[in-house]
Amino acid sequence: MGFQMTDDEFEVVAERALDEIPQALLAMMENVAIFIEDAYRPQPGEDPRTKLLGLYEGTALTDRDSGWGAGAMPDRITIFKDAILEICTSEKQVVEEVGITIVHEIAHHFGIDDERLHDLGWG
Repeated sequence: MGFQMTDDEFEVVAERALDEIPQALLAMMENVAIFIEDAYRPQPGEDPRTKLLGLYEGTALTDRDSGWGAGAMPDRITIFKDAILEICTSEKQVVEEVGITIVHEIAHHFGIDDERLHDLGWG
């Protein structure tokens, strides 16, 4: 069944998780916005049962060239509340899972792929 939280409560927990991420790491990010949505909506061609905890959309720092910044929209990290609550049984677990998910998505911003993240224990 999972853990229950209101949107406001989840937002506070997500802010707590963000506060635990080292400021030095956050300072190295460029042009990134973080959002919370209820659930991931699978794209055409994806399995309609696809569930994600988080999603990075943008151009990784390792893929940017000198002309990248002109008029570029911010990269986007989205945290999916329903999927996270579904796998958690306490507020403490929610804080931990949101933190892991945010770090995972930030790693994509820095050009680290899923395979390497799994190797590092952040999968």
